[in-house]
Amino acid sequence: MDAGELVEFERHRPRLFALAYRMLGSASEAEDAVQETYLRWAGSAHAEIRSPEAWLTTILVNLCRSWLDSARARRETYVGPWLPEPVATGAAELGPLESVEQRELVSLAFLTLLERLTPAERAVFVLREAFGYAHREIADMLDLTEANSQQLYRRATQRVRDDRPRFDPAPAHAYELYEKFLAAAGSGDVASLEAMFTADIVSVADGGGKINAARRPVVGAAKVARYLVSLFATDIPGLSVGVEDVNGAPAWVARAQGATVMVADADIVGDRLAALRLIVNPDKLAYFMRADQAAPRTA
Repeated sequence: MDAGELVEFERHRPRLFALAYRMLGSASEAEDAVQETYLRWAGSAHAEIRSPEAWLTTILVNLCRSWLDSARARRETYVGPWLPEPVATGAAELGPLESVEQRELVSLAFLTLLERLTPAERAVFVLREAFGYAHREIADMLDLTEANSQQLYRRATQRVRDDRPRFDPAPAHAYELYEKFLAAAGSGDVASLEAMFTADIVSVADGGGKINAARRPVVGAAKVARYLVSLFATDIPGLSVGVEDVNGAPAWVARAQGATVMVADADIVGDRLAALRLIVNPDKLAYFMRADQAAPRTA
């Protein structure tokens, strides 16, 4: 492979990662998928490739479909709930996030929702919804008929429609609620936390069996409030928790002595938190921490 072909691949790398991440919900696996795509590009007959973008996208998406098939088997033995890997919004790996719709599609809530789709449904949905490919193009990539692509897209849309997250139109409002939550949780104010929650709030924690975390969802305002106060009361040297932009939306990020130990976010309904997702599995935080350390925050 000559220098020009390497430059051509690197030109597409950011988009390939953004696509693989939406397909897999895992930043580390997305990196692996992009690397495997690169290896196939390096060994290909470039003179026969009319559109590098279409060729690379086809290879990547079909790799991700195969990986999702095997991931389903792995997740059957996963300890506790499975949540996506977080990615810092400002790092630019997520691609364009200029609209509410673009941010919604890469949110932790929506990536979790995409887990209910089959690999083929997820591929069609992501290519169409997030990247704007026509069904004719998608059909060519996935070796489908155009009608089949449209059918898979309709089915995927129906599966995610009812539970599709809705972003708060005012980000400042979300940040205000997140900061209010931190103050109440940090001070052990159970009553204030309960007042911030919907009655049927659900808290889900992904520890992957690597760290102590609730292996089943905690349901109800009173139970979730007590659970979170106990978490915040844990004595972790050098612990600091702040609100940052993750996956296109506000999130709580906890660090201890330079290591990221938790990324969490919430669904907001009006002035209340309706669902919480806590990612504490160190494997799930490795990519976030690596990017974190590569781009030190300013004081």
